[in-house]
Amino acid sequence: MSTITTGNHPKNLWPGVYAHFGSSYDKHPQFCREMFDIKTSKKAYEEIVENTGFGLAAKKAQGASTLYDSRSQGSVTRFTHDTYSLGFVVTEEAIEDNLYSATALGEASSLALSMYTTKEIVAANVFNRAFDSNYTGGNGVEMISTAQVTLDGTQSNHLTIAADISEAAIEDMVIQMKKAKNSRGIEIAMMPQKLFVPVELEFEAHRILKSTLQSGTANNDDNALRSMGLIPGGIMGNPFLTDTDAWFISTNVGNSLIGFQRRAVKFEKDNDFSTGNALAKAHERYVFSWADWRGIFGSPGA
Repeated sequence: MSTITTGNHPKNLWPGVYAHFGSSYDKHPQFCREMFDIKTSKKAYEEIVENTGFGLAAKKAQGASTLYDSRSQGSVTRFTHDTYSLGFVVTEEAIEDNLYSATALGEASSLALSMYTTKEIVAANVFNRAFDSNYTGGNGVEMISTAQVTLDGTQSNHLTIAADISEAAIEDMVIQMKKAKNSRGIEIAMMPQKLFVPVELEFEAHRILKSTLQSGTANNDDNALRSMGLIPGGIMGNPFLTDTDAWFISTNVGNSLIGFQRRAVKFEKDNDFSTGNALAKAHERYVFSWADWRGIFGSPGA
């Protein structure tokens, strides 16, 4: 166990320090709240179950019987909460001899930043692992794949041919979304919502979606993505997305990207009677994952 002693901050034992830095910085906005539908949980885990619905109607001959169909349970996704915790220990002497109370306060703000950032990384990792078959959902397939398992065979939320972000690639993905089907093969009204990119692609994404005319060409054609309002949620550049050429578009499908909050972040402190050390910790329980893969489409880049 690491313990903060007088040796960790020797300058704090002497006058003359004008200021401290490094413990507290401005935080990023909560990207996880834009990427996930966050709900409160009161159980050890939560489950989301697919209802496959009915198939298409059949033509009925005069006097013939109606064709009867049944619906069934599809994939089951379990969201099991994880606990994240971090703390620090300060010796009695380090507190007693510290001439700068701001440093002691900085320890708490630094801990808060660590907890806040950990949550953003955990949420972003769902996207960082989107194409990794080691991380699968309720249907046994990774979040973005050309072979999502359904009762109607395999479907895809992966750009047909993996490509770097471009106006043409986004248009191809939108077309793919508009032709999406449910698990019984019935077309559904799926529409794109928001573009998620790493910060390395943020400027390019802005040029693609915000240009009045076609981006990066000498054509005088209209930028259809912009004029048709096809990405109404705009662009989010997330510094916690680690693949510098992967990009994603969310859709209007519900019960897809979900975060469950079991216990909000809580800060606690105490003193150890035997040593006189001061102890502080922060802890939180949550989980980020996905249920319906139709809520997110993507490409790993070319």
